[in-house]
Amino acid sequence: MSEQALDSKTIETLYQPISIDFFELCKQIKLVVFDVDGVFSDGQIYLGNNNEELKAFNTKDGYGVKALSKCGITVGIITGRKSTIVEQRMRSLNVKHLLQGREDKSKALAELMCITGYKSHQIASVGDDMPDLEMFSLSSIKIAVHDAHPIVKKESNYITTLGGGKGAVREVCDLFLQATGKLSTIHGASI
Repeated sequence: MSEQALDSKTIETLYQPISIDFFELCKQIKLVVFDVDGVFSDGQIYLGNNNEELKAFNTKDGYGVKALSKCGITVGIITGRKSTIVEQRMRSLNVKHLLQGREDKSKALAELMCITGYKSHQIASVGDDMPDLEMFSLSSIKIAVHDAHPIVKKESNYITTLGGGKGAVREVCDLFLQATGKLSTIHGASI
């Protein structure tokens, strides 16, 4: 296939070229479900002497999540751990669907599908490690962050150019904002 023919079958996003077929799938997405540790954060958990837990979150990711919501795309969080920090962060981003302490992520996503009414072809899942494959089984778009486990990357149909906690969430948000044609129309504050 010539380079010119290949170019006509890809779309240049801000991060990497994607196929026209994949871009069309992106247009159907109504619910994006994220894992937390290793996706919103770099996967490190800092524990203090007084049992305090600390995580770092990227403000660009927060802006992306808020932008998705403004465009009518629902954001969900499914994580195997329970954390007050995650609850606070997601509340600040106005994420309404936060399912914590859910080791069976396919069951959690099935529950979220019942709540929202969305079907598999309208769902994208974002993960970094083996438990996230359970969400992939119910999603038409399966996204691995750049530093995800190799098996998760192999099972995904999009791998971010950025790592967990390093803007991967924003990259995912930008992808769906571009697919809806609203990437350049969103304004607001980062958080």
